[in-house]
Amino acid sequence: MAPLLGQNGPRRVEFSQMRLAGINRPEPEHRRWFSSLTLRILAPNVLALCVLVAGIFYLDQYRDGLLNTKIAAMQSQAEMIAGALGESALTGPEDRRRLERNTSAHIIRRLVVPTPRTRARLYLPNGSLLADSRKLVAAGRQVQLRYLPPVDPSDQAMRIFNKVYDWLVPRLPSDPTFPPYQERLGRGLEDYPELRVALQGEIGGAIRTLKEETLILTVAVPVQQLHRVVGALLLSVDSAEIEEGVRNARLAILQASALALTVTVLVSFLLAGTIAGPVRRLAEAADRVRRWRGRRAEIPDLSHRRDEIGDLSGALHEMTQALYGRLDAIEVFAADVAHEIKNPLTSMRSALETMTRTDNAEQKKRLMTVIAQDIQRMDRLISDISNASRIDAELAREETESVDLTSLLQTLIGMRQRDGGHPDPRLVLNIEPSDPIRIHGLPSRLGQVVDNLVGNAKSFLPPGGCIELSLSRQGEIVCLTVEDNGPGIPPGQEEAIFQRFYSQRPPDEAFGQHSGLGLSICRQIIEAHGGTITAQNRPTGGAQFIIYLPSG
Repeated sequence: MAPLLGQNGPRRVEFSQMRLAGINRPEPEHRRWFSSLTLRILAPNVLALCVLVAGIFYLDQYRDGLLNTKIAAMQSQAEMIAGALGESALTGPEDRRRLERNTSAHIIRRLVVPTPRTRARLYLPNGSLLADSRKLVAAGRQVQLRYLPPVDPSDQAMRIFNKVYDWLVPRLPSDPTFPPYQERLGRGLEDYPELRVALQGEIGGAIRTLKEETLILTVAVPVQQLHRVVGALLLSVDSAEIEEGVRNARLAILQASALALTVTVLVSFLLAGTIAGPVRRLAEAADRVRRWRGRRAEIPDLSHRRDEIGDLSGALHEMTQALYGRLDAIEVFAADVAHEIKNPLTSMRSALETMTRTDNAEQKKRLMTVIAQDIQRMDRLISDISNASRIDAELAREETESVDLTSLLQTLIGMRQRDGGHPDPRLVLNIEPSDPIRIHGLPSRLGQVVDNLVGNAKSFLPPGGCIELSLSRQGEIVCLTVEDNGPGIPPGQEEAIFQRFYSQRPPDEAFGQHSGLGLSICRQIIEAHGGTITAQNRPTGGAQFIIYLPSG
C-alpha cells in the first residue's frame, strides 16, 4: 500500500488648594470601573485558553490516524471481496477461467452494501471496467447511484459554526496537497497506477484530493484464481466521514473551551474584584487624606483579609495615624514655641515701657539686665528649637554606622573634664571589661544625648556631687545609665520631664540658661535609634536615667 504523504501537524482637570502640601495639585481623574489591573489578570488567562483553542484546528495527527485506520479497513474489505470473487464469480475452462460480469456485479453490490460510501470497481487484466457498485443494471437500463450531502442543521449556532469552520479551515496552513482525483472512461490504468500494482499480484493504494479538504482513498487488490491474476478490485471512499469526525471533535473541544472560557472570565473578574476593588478603595482613601480639609479621612481596615492587601491596609492605616500624630505634634510644638517666645518678648516690652517712664539710673540698669537675660533666653530657645526641628530630617537622611560606645563615652568624659578645669562634679565611668560595645547609629547624636544628660545632672548637683555613667551588655541589648546624687526628680514627674519646654529648674540657676528641650531631644534621638529612655529616682537619692539600645 502506498504510504501517506505529508503528515504533520483632551482631559478636564480640576484644582484644589492642598492643606498638607501647601501646593496646587490636580484632582484625581474619575477611576474606571474596568481597571487596567483587571485587564492584566484577565488577559493572560484568556490568552492561554485562546492559544489552546486555536491549537484544536491543527488535529493533523488525529486526522492521519483516522486515515490510516480507514485504509487498513478498506484493505481488509477489498481482500474479502476479492476472495469471494475468486471463488464464486469465475466461469469458463479451468485453465482459462475469467470473471463473469453479472455474478461479479451481484457479489460486489451485496458485499459493499454495509459501507454505503464505499465504491467498488472490478477491472479485467486488460484494464477494462467489468463492474461498478455505483451502477445498477435493471430491465436493460443502467442506473448510477449518487449520495446527497447531509442536511444543513437547523440550529442557528451550528450553521454559524459550520460557515466559520468552512471558511477558516481551508485558510489554515496544511500539509502538501495530494494529486487531484480524476476519473476518465476507459483509462483506469492511466488514472489509477495502483491498478497496475494489483494486476501484478501486489496490493496498491493512494490518496487523492477531490475538492478543498475532501480526499479520495483508494485500495487496489488482485483477484486471483490459484496463482493466476484474473482481475483487480479497486475500492474507493471519500474522507467525508473522517472530516466529519474531525469537525465533531473540534466542535466538542470548542464547546468545552467555551465553558472553560466563561468560567475563566468569571473567575478572573472575581479575582480582579478581590484585588482591584480593595486597592481602589485604599487609593481613594489615600487621596482623601492628601486632600484633607476639616474632618480627618480614615483608611479602610482590611486587615481581616490576612494577605498582602490586608498588610497594605494596615501599613497605610499606621502611616496615616503617624501622619496625623505628627501634625498634632507640630501644632502643639508650634503653640509651645509661640508661648515660650512670647514670654521673653512680653518681659522685654514691659521693661522697655518702664524705662521710658523712669529717670532712675539704677532702675534702668536693672531693666537693661532683664532685657539682656530675655535676649539670652530667646537666643538659647531659638537655637534649641532649630536643633530639635532638624533631628528628624537628619536621622532620616544620614547613613548610620557602627558606633563604639565605649570609646565614645571615654572621649566625652575626657572632654568634660578638660573643659571644666576642676573635678567638680566628679565623673565616674563604669564599663564591663569585655569587647567594645557597639551599636548602629549616628555618633554625633548619641554623643549629644550623653552630653545633655550629663549637663542636666550637673545643673542640679550640689558642690562635691558625682555623676556616674555605666555601660553594659544584656544579651542583644545595650544598657547605658546616667545617675547622680542630686535632689532627684519631683514625685510624679518621671515622665513629664521628657515633655518639651519642661521648666522645673533649680531655684539658684540663672534665668534663661535652659530651654526645657534637652530631655525631649534625648528621647527623640533614642527612639529614632530603636531604643527607650526612662527616668527614676535612686533609692539612695538622686536621679537615674536608663537607656536601652539594640546592639550592633
